[in-house]
Amino acid sequence: MRFRKLGSSDLEVSEISLGSWLTYSGGIQAEQTRACTEAAFDAGINFFDTANVYGRGAAESAWGEILSQHPRDSYILATKVWGQMSDTDQGLSGEQIGKQIDASLQRLRTDHVDLYQAHRFDVTVPIEETVEALQKVVRQGKARYLGFSEWTPEQIRTAVDIAGPELFVSSQPQYSMLWQAPEAEVFPVCAASGISHIVWSPLAQGVLTGKYKPGQPLPADSRFANDAMSGSKDLVLNDAALEAVQRLVPVAEGAGLSLPSLALAWVLRRGEVASAITGASRPEQVHANAAAAGVHLTDDVLAAVDAALGDVPVSRPTLAPFAAEGVLRR
Repeated sequence: MRFRKLGSSDLEVSEISLGSWLTYSGGIQAEQTRACTEAAFDAGINFFDTANVYGRGAAESAWGEILSQHPRDSYILATKVWGQMSDTDQGLSGEQIGKQIDASLQRLRTDHVDLYQAHRFDVTVPIEETVEALQKVVRQGKARYLGFSEWTPEQIRTAVDIAGPELFVSSQPQYSMLWQAPEAEVFPVCAASGISHIVWSPLAQGVLTGKYKPGQPLPADSRFANDAMSGSKDLVLNDAALEAVQRLVPVAEGAGLSLPSLALAWVLRRGEVASAITGASRPEQVHANAAAAGVHLTDDVLAAVDAALGDVPVSRPTLAPFAAEGVLRR
């Protein structure tokens, strides 16, 4: 495993990390969750990413039970706040942030997280209130560092203008061969403030593994065939994408790599990316993903990737699901 520094923090995170979005929030059983998590430790992965809203606490609770059996300094733990936890609990008000961090820590069975992230921007709350509440979480020792997920350039710049470039150490955008939108604006804006990226869906929810074939039924044991894990498949599952992935197969073979390793190494070719968050439902998937750490892609391979993808990838600035433009000021 290789490690990279996370923004201006002193955290060294594994290039490949383990996430819990669609899997450990209820998509797979507890025994598989434990097996995959332990496989991550075996593979040298030290960065674990979750959110309060994943299964409305289910993912945090699952990892609280498992991770608490490991020394707290042996892993870097990240969670998020913003998602709807009840009919009245959602967003980034000072009250909500204070309430949700305590609930997350209780479920995670720890007294602090290493990274606390605003899962989306809350356009209904003055940004000053959100920033102050997040800073308070750090002052209280409940989080070591702060990050955000899927904020617009305007929202990022405004927060930095208010609190300085060291307010956030990380951004969490969707980023993959098929979803290149952050390169246009978000990457440059974050680079100006030394903010690293921990990217979600680097395998496009499994599309970049090659398991889904154009014109063929979904594999019965796949994520998209599982109602609990297929809710966001429309982001990446379409005929053009599936055909592009098949064109990538000989590129990977020519480079001596599996298709997932090629896709993960492509994401990690960018120095701004600190870690690629992967999901896994089986331990062998964890180890296969971890093998991409440290893989270098030559210019010839990168050119072949571009040729295979053509104009299929989403490359223009694109608002993320559940994200909203605008900033409310006091």
